[in-house]
Amino acid sequence: MRRKHVIIMVIAWIVEIVLTYLIATMFTVRFIEVMFFTGVAFTLGTFYFSSSGGAMSRLFASQVSAQTGIIHERERFQVQLGPTFLASLLFFLIGLVFFILLVMGIIPPQNM
Repeated sequence: MRRKHVIIMVIAWIVEIVLTYLIATMFTVRFIEVMFFTGVAFTLGTFYFSSSGGAMSRLFASQVSAQTGIIHERERFQVQLGPTFLASLLFFLIGLVFFILLVMGIIPPQNM
């Protein structure tokens, strides 16, 4: 992996960790309790914004064609899985492990 990709992944992890920490403090829960859900949101968000074409693109092209009468060329669905997506996916997988451990009772609930 190139140095540039590693730096992008580290920056993405830092951003995800900071946002997850802020959400956890806002709802007064532990970091690992929120990590799975924010990991899902980050992964789906980076997947959505790193892809092109697909159902939404076809819908917008159809609407423009209907309004203008000019048939537009359809874009094929393509995904470019870059370092940001891989960082989000790894964050999600780590959060999934913690979530499973929480649900199974291996990690005890927080005492107040």
